[in-house]
Amino acid sequence: MPVIRDIPLSLKYTEEVLRRQGLGGGARVRNEIKSLILELLASVKKGHLLEPAVAYEYYPITGMIPSQISLGGDKAIQAPLLPATFPEAKELIVLVGTIGPKLEKQVTDYSKSGGALRGMVLDGIGTAAVDMLIQEALKSIAGEVSSRGYEISSPVNPGMPGFPITEQWNLLELAPAQEIGVSLSSSGVLIPRKSTSMVIGIGPKMIRWTQAEVCQRCSLKETCLYKVIP
Repeated sequence: MPVIRDIPLSLKYTEEVLRRQGLGGGARVRNEIKSLILELLASVKKGHLLEPAVAYEYYPITGMIPSQISLGGDKAIQAPLLPATFPEAKELIVLVGTIGPKLEKQVTDYSKSGGALRGMVLDGIGTAAVDMLIQEALKSIAGEVSSRGYEISSPVNPGMPGFPITEQWNLLELAPAQEIGVSLSSSGVLIPRKSTSMVIGIGPKMIRWTQAEVCQRCSLKETCLYKVIP
């Protein structure tokens, strides 16, 4: 059950940070908002608000039917999307990642003290940090599997069409989520909130998607402010 901590996240004023503010696609950013983003990026670094960590586990795929994918150890994931997306996969990785609770607490403190705008912008920075964390984790895992002649797929998340959000409970058991302090609330919300869960297919030839293609697969693609438009 690999756990990776202290993953370097170099957050800067980038398109990805802007997208997570709902300002992607070449939107014009007011100077005061740009200044606030830069100020908060500096405060994230100075206050050590990011505690990035990922926990994951490899599972051999032992069978597939249209409604589920079966794994070693008599485990299974009930999600029609997975057999349809990874028909040639040999293994599956179940991964949970988080940036920890500190940034989330600062967002809450801003909101309670009347700094709603600061809290909203910092929240977007936190989401961009989670995105970057997963990109770095995928690079590391790709290096691990390449020695076996395998590739990794793009990640697939609960909540995508064909992958019920209720499977989140299952994923946190399949990955050693407790090792990095990630749990689920009674309503199924990840704690800390700036966390994510996913599965990744492993095999000789795996499908990869651009962010725009991922957004097209998302059930919120018609209303999401943060989507990437092809």
